[in-house]
Amino acid sequence: MPAQTPLYETHVALGAKIVDFGGWDMPLSYGSLLEEHHAVRQAVGVFDVSHMLNVDIVGARAQDFLRHLLANDVAKIAGHPGRALYSCMLRPDAGVIDDLITYFFAPDRWRMVVNAGTADKDLAWLREQAAAFDVSVTPRRDLAMLAVQGPKARETVWQVRPEWKPATQDLKPFTGALVDENTLVARTGYTGEDGFEIVLPAIVAKTFWDALLAAGVHPCGLGARDTLRLEAGMNLYGNDMDETVHPLESGLAWTVSFKDEARDFIGRKALESASKARELVGLKLLERGIMRGHMKVRTAHGEGLVTSGTMAPTMGVSIGLARVPAGTSAGDRVEVEIRGKWVPAEVVHPPFVRNGKVLA
Repeated sequence: MPAQTPLYETHVALGAKIVDFGGWDMPLSYGSLLEEHHAVRQAVGVFDVSHMLNVDIVGARAQDFLRHLLANDVAKIAGHPGRALYSCMLRPDAGVIDDLITYFFAPDRWRMVVNAGTADKDLAWLREQAAAFDVSVTPRRDLAMLAVQGPKARETVWQVRPEWKPATQDLKPFTGALVDENTLVARTGYTGEDGFEIVLPAIVAKTFWDALLAAGVHPCGLGARDTLRLEAGMNLYGNDMDETVHPLESGLAWTVSFKDEARDFIGRKALESASKARELVGLKLLERGIMRGHMKVRTAHGEGLVTSGTMAPTMGVSIGLARVPAGTSAGDRVEVEIRGKWVPAEVVHPPFVRNGKVLA
């Protein structure tokens, strides 16, 4: 049986279409995916992302552990409470176990937010690697997580919780603040819009959700979350990367830090000698049709594959991410096989949309 978030009954009462996502019963939409998508681009929407797992990493050698564990270097955020870092967690062969966010709270206290579908294997891997560093790895299923996203997101949160404003009004992107012992308000998201991701005790999640809806926030499901993240050019684990590919062929070279030559992170040796024969690019379809994952792509350098594709509501055309032979550049014309027909597309640099503006 799929697991359920603390807001499951609330979603059902709102008439949400429920689907199994990563072993969780989650709302796909509450009626119109397009309305939910445009609400986030133009005003404010809220997503229940409590299926994602917060994991506390505690111990005197927590930083050493995380510098060994992750491809990005947490030393970049050490000493700055609330700062967050996006990184991949790799296998020794550089395959991507998961992509995740890590927060610094104190030298001996950190937190990771991992994907729902990989949470169990992530925990097993974390505990296996943590043993040599004498740090504790504690999953926090007592917490819920809501993403309030859109140009009006932050002001609406302050309207609902004015007591949070002093601690959060000056937050820079990818920074969070503990507004109380168990509530983290972070200026992060997965939509290409401004907003907050809020981690709070599960027992108060419904009260906060109801207050947001009473303030005019539009409830949004996984359908809109996917179209928004793809317009923003953001990878989805299981589609755009997994254990069979490495970050350098997944558009994630910027998340790998080789700067400290003495830092021997897991997967480093394999990554330094990895093939650079493929890369992840953005595609914009030039004729009618909708790109989907696993569709073939024909380029001047050889064949590739669409990893994620959708109709982009903000743009009115189909967009996608594709893994193609290296040397394929922005501006190149390629073809995508859709229902037996080769349809022309243009290679573009993601993001396609950011802060409500079409960029591609």
